[in-house]
Parts: sequence; structure tokens; C-alpha cells
Amino acid sequence: MQKQARITSKGQITVPREIRRALGVRTGDQLIFESDEAGVRVRPARTESPFAKYRGIGNPGIPPGRAGINRWTKETRGR
Repeated sequence: MQKQARITSKGQITVPREIRRALGVRTGDQLIFESDEAGVRVRPARTESPFAKYRGIGNPGIPPGRAGINRWTKETRGR
């Protein structure tokens, strides 16, 4: 995907809608610009896992984390 954006006199740009959707960013999110010998990459600044909000969904009664799951499995198997 290739899109263009114009830089304003204040150095601001508007990220095209398709790019925002591809990056999974919304108003107020931050972007990281990384430069190397291959070029410049843009990626969202994530402070937590994008899957964190889904933890525990579909597992009622099962404690979170590996230890909780192992404990639940042993109890279910009668060990």
C-alpha cells in the first residue's frame, strides 16, 4: 500500500485513513519513526500487548497465567 501525505508549515502530517487502519491506531495514539540503512519505518508505540484486553475472555473460573491454567488442568484431570 502506498499513500501520500503533505507536511504542514508546523511539520505536521495527516496519516491517511487506510494507513491508520493498517497500523491499528486511533486519535491520541503515538507513532514511532525508525530510520536505518533500508529507509524509514513507522509503527505504533505500544505500551502493553494489544491482546491484553482479551485476557480471560472465554475462560470463566480459570485463573490467569500459566500456573493457574496448569492448576486448573490438574484439577480437571483429577491429579
